[in-house]
Amino acid sequence: MSPRTALRATSALALVAFATAAAAQDTTITIATVNNGDMIRMQGYTDLFTEETGIGVEWVTLEENVLRQRVTTDITTNGGQFDIMTIGMYETPIWGANGWLVPLDDLSEEYDVDDILPAMRGGLSHDGTLYAAPFYGESSMVMYRTDLMEQAGLEMPDAPTWQFIRQAAEAMTDPENEVYGICLRGKPGWGEGGAFITVAGNSFGARWFDQDWNAQFDQPEWEEALTFFVELMNDFGPPGYATNGFNENLSLFQQGRCGMWIDATVAASFVTNPADSSVADSVGFALAPNADGVEKRSNWLWAWALAIPAGTQKEDAAKQFIEWATSKDYIELVAENEGWANVPPGARNSLYENPAYQEVPFAAMTLDSINAADPTNPTVDPVPYIGIQFVAIPEFAGIATEVSQEFAEVYAGQQTVEEALANAQALTNDAMEAAGYR
Repeated sequence: MSPRTALRATSALALVAFATAAAAQDTTITIATVNNGDMIRMQGYTDLFTEETGIGVEWVTLEENVLRQRVTTDITTNGGQFDIMTIGMYETPIWGANGWLVPLDDLSEEYDVDDILPAMRGGLSHDGTLYAAPFYGESSMVMYRTDLMEQAGLEMPDAPTWQFIRQAAEAMTDPENEVYGICLRGKPGWGEGGAFITVAGNSFGARWFDQDWNAQFDQPEWEEALTFFVELMNDFGPPGYATNGFNENLSLFQQGRCGMWIDATVAASFVTNPADSSVADSVGFALAPNADGVEKRSNWLWAWALAIPAGTQKEDAAKQFIEWATSKDYIELVAENEGWANVPPGARNSLYENPAYQEVPFAAMTLDSINAADPTNPTVDPVPYIGIQFVAIPEFAGIATEVSQEFAEVYAGQQTVEEALANAQALTNDAMEAAGYR
């Protein structure tokens, strides 16, 4: 090659490199996400991603119910507002089957897809193809004040019953100091209060549907579960619990106003962080409860995950972000800056094999809770669906949101348990008949 030819080749390569860098610098992806603590933390590290790749990131951070509405509307109408969506185990297989998501079947070898916990990988796949990468995974468990439990003269079992939870809630309630024995979700929304009452129902032997897709809210197990929940919260919960969801109860617990809180395992890092929690040094953990004589516990299985809507013009940039945000390296980044207790949990085998993380007080209980959740066998009696805190059919989100609103009216004292269950039975059967299931 002549010097002149070599110079031309070198110049051409330089121009290509410059153009590629310039294109990356001009690329900005828009991400819709939920306003949970781990997602807020991730946004604080985004500048590092931009420095490494030249890809800008714009965030649309929304309350959980609003996020679900926005991303569902956008994906079903091909709106194109977002390049990455934060979704979960309910949406991912359904949307993947519909061709609405970009398959994540070409992630890099370094990313190590096989390191993702099987429960998370399975729940975010359709026909063996991964359609969303878990930022974190979770089940649910009991978080409780060890100091108040000791003052009450009680000891939390590793696997408590609902009957023990009620006893402990009564003993720890202190109205004069605004300490409530228990804080639980009542907020309407299929993924908020609807998710909690569904798993509570499972633990009393209830189910959404029988094998022929008939609604089961007219069965005694649902009446027992809902009555127990309402009486427990009316007697020992905070006022206005009908509007409390994950974030509201997290705030109450961090302020020292809850004796117990049963919710997502991911909350453990926030209730044990002294920078955020006034009770950080006195928090214990136990498996989610079951009712006496019922084998099913009230724990769920979920992952907040990042997915790419089909049709985005920025697929390559979106995949780069997903690999960065859900990688082993990101976990190491958070650990280095904020400690192992604050890394996103529940997504990777390697995290739970790490001796440093094994020292985190809630690590083992989180993994035990995740491993105990079986979405293929969620209820005592057989059912035609998959899912623990949800039913994996497209119609569920709309139906369950309406049912959760009926239940929230009970929590607010606006109707009786019997009225709410009758309404839930009727609206669910009507919707299933209209959808062709019955």
